[in-house]
Amino acid sequence: MRTEATQRVELVFSLFDTNGNGVIDSDDFDLMTGRVLEAAAASDDGAKEAVRAAFRRYWTTLATELDADGDGVITADEFRPFVLDPARFGPTVAEFARALSTLGDPDGDGLVERPLFVALMTAIGFEDANVHALFDAFGRDAQDRITVAAWAAGIKDYYAPDKAGIPGDRLVAAPAV
Repeated sequence: MRTEATQRVELVFSLFDTNGNGVIDSDDFDLMTGRVLEAAAASDDGAKEAVRAAFRRYWTTLATELDADGDGVITADEFRPFVLDPARFGPTVAEFARALSTLGDPDGDGLVERPLFVALMTAIGFEDANVHALFDAFGRDAQDRITVAAWAAGIKDYYAPDKAGIPGDRLVAAPAV
């Protein structure tokens, strides 16, 4: 696994541990889902339900695939070696990528405006400066928008163990001063 992927894994674990108790459990996903849905007030019910289902599937996949001792929580040691395994998580990540990027496009024009992108990404827990750097890396247009497709592809790339130099690496980089 590339160094960049290892850094992404560590960040994802810390974000998924939404309540900060040192492990990931279903309550963490409920908290994160609530935050994301609150940030997406303008999105339609179908998009909200899709993201709710994607978060549920994500937790179910983690619990099924990684909870080695069956205690209902995922430790960092259980999480690290397996979460970037495309065979185990590819379909779950693809569903999540579709749902989240679509949630960012409430008017259905295929474009995500910066304010909503920032609101959704900070609701997940990413640092504001890094979120802006990521948005810019996706190739914003003159109206300060990115495509839904670019964001969805970027999410999938983020979970790829062999990728480096991708836009998502800006989420783990120290913000520019």
